[in-house]
Amino acid sequence: MTLETKKSVFVELGKFLGQFSKDNTVKNPAVLHNETFFDAFIALINLSQSHNGWYTADNVYFSIHSWAEALTEENLTQWLSDYDLQNKKSKNIALILAGNIPLVGFHDFLSVLITGNNVVVKTSSNDQHLLPFLAKYMIAADPELGNSINFVTGKLENFDAVIATGSNNTARYFEYYFKDKPSIIRKSRNSVAVLTGDETGEELSALGEDIFRYFGLGCRNVSKLFVPVGYSFVAFFEAIFEYQDVIHYEKYANNYDYNKAVFLMSNFKLLDNGFLTLKEDKSHASPISSVFYETYDNIDALKTRLQSESEHIQCIVSDSSIENSIGFGQTQKPKLWNYADNIDTISFLLTT
Repeated sequence: MTLETKKSVFVELGKFLGQFSKDNTVKNPAVLHNETFFDAFIALINLSQSHNGWYTADNVYFSIHSWAEALTEENLTQWLSDYDLQNKKSKNIALILAGNIPLVGFHDFLSVLITGNNVVVKTSSNDQHLLPFLAKYMIAADPELGNSINFVTGKLENFDAVIATGSNNTARYFEYYFKDKPSIIRKSRNSVAVLTGDETGEELSALGEDIFRYFGLGCRNVSKLFVPVGYSFVAFFEAIFEYQDVIHYEKYANNYDYNKAVFLMSNFKLLDNGFLTLKEDKSHASPISSVFYETYDNIDALKTRLQSESEHIQCIVSDSSIENSIGFGQTQKPKLWNYADNIDTISFLLTT
């Protein structure tokens, strides 16, 4: 398949996904293969929470919408413009995917196929349905793709390189097991926000999206705040009050009750608004329903520290004062060229 043909398949997939919305799903008769896939996809979305209790319809629709916006001719062309994708010999690339948020492994899947490689996918037990469904749609759009896509349930075999995502513990296993193969091994990362005290209510409300989207389960979710000495959290709590309904979701509420009880039994001082706890802690990785915070008195010293800890940080949210930071409310809206862990997946695939 030519690059243009592959791009066209992903553009068609983007058009297909663009029909689906939590509040306004509309069937577009111009979209390819709707007669086969439209109703079936709605049924799968409705079943997603039974497959994974964290995959609420709201979060699944959010992920679908994000990919619909990404998979356009313009975005694909801009993303790939800096690479030479011609005359690339196909290799078999194994993907070991996470399942913490819906379609979390789709970017790797896209990257392997768009570079002319074959993909061998081992899905997470927590996300076994969404990606295979999209793969079936793509194969319907161009049956030749069926020769390049293979989902496996057992042992990975016959692959030339691997991209694996997991926890720090599983990463050690991956590094040993795949030591003889070219690889990208992704470990646990977290995202942080740097506040100055001058944020508007709108910015703090958008920060709530960075915290609560996907219940905080993604590496792009903000789990740690850096605030100036003497910072008052009143404006922060007022701005995120609109996210209070998260506590009505049983799995989140159970985590809130459990983690709050553990903190209190350990005599930790907490700030609490009834659906989120704030705990002063030097760690970046906070449990579900809690965000850690630290104070700073020198922004330059903080910048140096964040740079030294970059291997543990996925995103930094702030105003423009922090280099390479992103705006409030943008963590879950990465562009195609925003690579996980800042590792250029396309370059890896082209040089493997």
